[in-house]
Amino acid sequence: MDDRFEVTVGAGTMRAGSGAAARFPHRWTPGGVTVEADFTGAHLLHLAAAGCVLNDLYREAAALGIELKGARVIAAGGFDTATWRSTGIGYSVEVSSDAPADQLAHLLEVVDQVAEIPQAIRAGATVRRVG
Repeated sequence: MDDRFEVTVGAGTMRAGSGAAARFPHRWTPGGVTVEADFTGAHLLHLAAAGCVLNDLYREAAALGIELKGARVIAAGGFDTATWRSTGIGYSVEVSSDAPADQLAHLLEVVDQVAEIPQAIRAGATVRRVG
């Protein structure tokens, strides 16, 4: 995985302990989320994907009756500097849960299919200045 523009989001028991991590309230967890990322456009694109996956982990876990103690998503990728096209985004997921491994594997499959931001990025989108 090209990791030149890596971001990490964490929730629950997997929040970052670093004082440098940004902290935000989170609909799905009482302790909020932490974000470790530089503030560049590339990092923000990858953060959108990672944040969506993290949110959907909690949403879909609740729907499946799986309790998550914590979750961490790392997303990274690069850009072709001649065209500034993304070379792709890869993400990895860690979860802390007492659920059986097969249920957690199913959860990850469901999230990969339904996560809205990764779906939008995969499909491509028109972006234009208005006004």
